[in-house]
Amino acid sequence: ISAGGVALGAWPRVAMEASELWVGFVGAGRMAGGLVRGLLQAGKVPASNVLASAPSDKNLDAWRELGCRTTHCNLEVVYRSTLVFLATKPHILPGVLEEIRPAVGSQHIVVSLVAGVTIQTLQRLLPPGTKVLRIMPNLPCVVQAGAMVFSRGSNAGDEEAALLKSLLSSCGLCEEVPESYIDIHTGLSGSGVAYVYLFAEALAEGAVKMGMPGALASRIAAQTLLGAAKMLLETGEHPAKLRGDVCTPGGTTIYALHQLEKGALRATIMDAVEAATNRACDMAKD
Repeated sequence: ISAGGVALGAWPRVAMEASELWVGFVGAGRMAGGLVRGLLQAGKVPASNVLASAPSDKNLDAWRELGCRTTHCNLEVVYRSTLVFLATKPHILPGVLEEIRPAVGSQHIVVSLVAGVTIQTLQRLLPPGTKVLRIMPNLPCVVQAGAMVFSRGSNAGDEEAALLKSLLSSCGLCEEVPESYIDIHTGLSGSGVAYVYLFAEALAEGAVKMGMPGALASRIAAQTLLGAAKMLLETGEHPAKLRGDVCTPGGTTIYALHQLEKGALRATIMDAVEAATNRACDMAKD
C-alpha cells in the first residue's frame, strides 16, 4: 500500500498493550482538540502516543504545541495507532473511510465522533468485523467537564467499551447508551452548552443593568451555574425540588421565577432541544 509516494508497508502495525495505548485522530478540528486536551490533562495517554492528521497545518500547529505527533496522511494514523478516532466533517467521512479501509485490521478500535453518521454506515464502509464505536462528546471535554455518550457496534465487546469509557471518563461524565439516544444527546448537551452560555450572558447582563461591573457579573454568573450543576449531580435531587428550596414565600426568587414563566423559558428551552435533536436526525438522512 502506498500514498503520496510513501511506502506504508514499512510502518509498524502497533499491537494493543495494557501499559501503552497508541491513539490516532483522523481530523484535528475543535471537537477532536477538546477531547485530546482532556485525555492529556488527565494523564491517560502521553502526548507522544497521539498522532493526528489533517489536510493542512492550520489545525495541526495546536496539536504540535501539545506535544502530539502530526501528519497529513490519514493512512499513517491508522498504521501507527490501535485506537483511531474519526473526527472529520460528515460529508468528508465516506471518502476518508474508503481511503483508510485497506489499513484497518482486527487490532484496531475505530471510534467515530462524526455527527449524523450511524454505526450501521460505519460498519458497512469498513472491513467486516471491524470494532466500531460511536461517541458524541461536547466542548467542555477540554476542561475535563464534558458530557459524553457512546454506543458500540456489533463487533465491539465489553473490553472495547470499558477502554473507551475509561478514557472518556477522564474528560467528564460518560454514559453508554442505545444509539437512538445520540441525536437526543446532541440536542441536550452537544448544542446545550450554547444554551447555557446564552443564559449566563443574560444573567450577567441583568446584573450590569442593575449597576454591577460586567467582569464581576460574568464571574458570578459562571460560578452560579457551576454551583447549581454540582448540587444537581451530588444531591441527586430533581431540579424542581432544588428550585423549590431556593424559593421562600413572598421572597425575591419567586418574583423572578414568575417573570421567567411569563417569558415561557421552560417551553422555549424544550423547543430548542427538540429543534437541535431533529436537525441531528436530519443530518443522518442527508
